[in-house]
Order: sequence, then structure tokens, then C-alpha cells
Amino acid sequence: MGEKKIDVLIKEMQKLSAAIERIAGPAAAANDWDAAECFVWAPASHHLQPVKRPNRIELSLITGVDHVRDILVDNTLRFAEGYPANNVLLWGARGMGKSSLVKSVHAQIARDTGVAMKLVEVHREDIATLPALMEILKSAPVPVIVFCDDLSFDHDDTSYKSLKAVLDGGVEGRPANVLLYATSNRRHLLPRHMMENEQSTAINPSEAVEEKVSLSDRFGLWLGFHKCSQEDYLAMIDGYAAHYGLAVDKEALHADGLEWSTTRGARSGRVAWQFIQDLAGRLRHRLDD
Repeated sequence: MGEKKIDVLIKEMQKLSAAIERIAGPAAAANDWDAAECFVWAPASHHLQPVKRPNRIELSLITGVDHVRDILVDNTLRFAEGYPANNVLLWGARGMGKSSLVKSVHAQIARDTGVAMKLVEVHREDIATLPALMEILKSAPVPVIVFCDDLSFDHDDTSYKSLKAVLDGGVEGRPANVLLYATSNRRHLLPRHMMENEQSTAINPSEAVEEKVSLSDRFGLWLGFHKCSQEDYLAMIDGYAAHYGLAVDKEALHADGLEWSTTRGARSGRVAWQFIQDLAGRLRHRLDD
């Protein structure tokens, strides 16, 4: 074969190689566990994106949920120390600090124990990619909490099966260094009409409903969050005001805070925080830690 033909063949092979690379897409990015304490799962590139400044508050500022807070702290502490712990579903009223509690407990336990425990957030729309994430996490040199916020499933949504498989662990079993924490406004994760539809169209209705309801059962701990009392709401406001040094008379603070909750039609941790942000803005006071 002549030299010119060899050159032509080499060029054609290079073009073919480039075409294959384009079809295959970008290579999976390398994950650096030392890059941050918290990460966000990017399934397209199989990459854990570091979060340099996590959006979280001090655990001491989360009030009105003392019982569930203590349970979650104990469960997370056992996990960080290498002892058995449960997957957790935090469910209930909106704005009562479910997601804030997960992030704050993670930070507190990691700080107190000195264990480089990581928090990996999975977006709701990426639930179907959980098995791929587990493949990465099982070789992680640190304990990892996989966190899914505002978890729920709608009609014709089959991604819940991926979550169910991960919670069950399948043949291989859930990696010992991984826990799943999820928050939801629903105790059973699926809407009632979806379960009723399954019941009305199934050959064995009771088994169809059991299939749906059993998803929540696969979480070892259910932590319920309920609407807070006026006393708890005012305690949240007092805690924020003291922490951020807002110099306001307590009686005036409470009156202003109650008026704010009336205009919002609700009392919750989220409403208390929104009031504090408004108050700090009016006082020209920065809320920097």
C-alpha cells in the first residue's frame, strides 16, 4: 500500500473516531469529593456539581419541630459514626422547615463529628437516574446523604419505580455508605386520585393500591410536620431577631409579626423568615452571618 493511501486511510479513521465521540457525547466528568460539603447531581454528565455556598441556616434557628429534629439528628449521627440508620421521609405542612432541617442537621453533624459526610441533592425530575447515581456513590470514600426535596409523583409518572428499587436495594442492596432523605407534602407520595384510578382499573384493586402506598413504607422513618401554633411562630421570630441582632421592641416585633402572618393567611417557619427579611430590609439591616 502506497504512502498516500496510508495517509488517506489515517484521515478517514480520524474522522470516524471524531464522529463516534460526537455521538457518544461528553465523557463523564471526574467527581472531586473534596470540592465541597454539598453537591447537586447532574445526570447528563454523571457529575456531582459542588455547591460552594449551601443555602442553609443554623440548626438552633429551626424551632417548633423539636421532636422530629431530635429524631433526625440521632439518625444522622448514627449514620455518620458508621452505625445502622434509616432512610427518612419528612412529610407534612408547607413551610415548616423540612428541607431546611435536612441541610442544617447534615452541617451540624458533620461539624460535630469531624466526619466528611456529604449531601447530594437530586432534583425531582432526575429521580429516574437514581440507579446511575448509586453506582457512583457506592465507591465514595465518605458517607453520603442523597436528598430529594418536594418529592411527589403525578399520574402516569413511573419514575417512582426507580426510587422504590433504590430503597429496596435490589439484589446488590443499597450501598452501606448511602442514606436517602426526602421531603414531601404528601405522606404517601402519590395523589389519592392516582391510587383510586389504579384501584378501579386493576384486576386486583387492593394489590394495585398496595403497590403505590408501599413506596412510603420503604422509608424506615416518617417524620411528620404540622402547622405551627401562634406561640411557636412568635418563638421563630424571636430566634431570628436575636440571631441577626435586630433591635426591635419585643411587643412591637410580635404585633408586626402577627399582622404579617394574617396577611399571608398562614403561620409557618417560612412565613416567619419572610417577615424577618422584610423587617431587616425596612431597618436597613443586613442578614449576613
